[in-house]
Amino acid sequence: MKNVLKEVLSTSIYLLVVLCAAYLIITYVGQRTQVSGSSMETTLSENDNLIVDKITYRFSEPQRFDIIVFPYEPDFAAYYVDTEPVYYIKRIIGMPGETVQIDEQGNIYINGEILKESYGKEVIKYAGRANEPIVLGDDEYFVMGDNRNNSSDSREPSVGNIQRDDIIGRAWLRIWPFDKFGILKHQ
Repeated sequence: MKNVLKEVLSTSIYLLVVLCAAYLIITYVGQRTQVSGSSMETTLSENDNLIVDKITYRFSEPQRFDIIVFPYEPDFAAYYVDTEPVYYIKRIIGMPGETVQIDEQGNIYINGEILKESYGKEVIKYAGRANEPIVLGDDEYFVMGDNRNNSSDSREPSVGNIQRDDIIGRAWLRIWPFDKFGILKHQ
């Protein structure tokens, strides 16, 4: 009887340690997420499974072109009581303190200069709120999907500028599908 009790206690302690370790990893280090939608095509596709790095931004600031994950909380979310949180995944285009604008030809301007980037493969048809200059605050980021004409992003008032504290982490590793397995290119 003593051996059985000792084994039960040992197994219980082991399971408690494993559960605590899993909780700490998911909360502070990384978590799995699944891409829903095509707003990040061709970089990320529908149903891609990713590991989000939640620790890097504890020691450094987000950089332009990082692919980040943040909660999407539209104004009407208060009307939905029992819904799962929705997270968006987008690329950082504008950094704190910068001015972002998109002209009629679809060019992105940062502080009056055209942004040199190769992620958006098509001409932007909809500038949204960025048709006028948007001045970012000291802790705000302007984000866009790579599939610029099929993305709800900072151009939309319901998304707007992303606060630094709202960034959950950066997309780090694609784990599914296996033929695309690998670390994601940000810069």
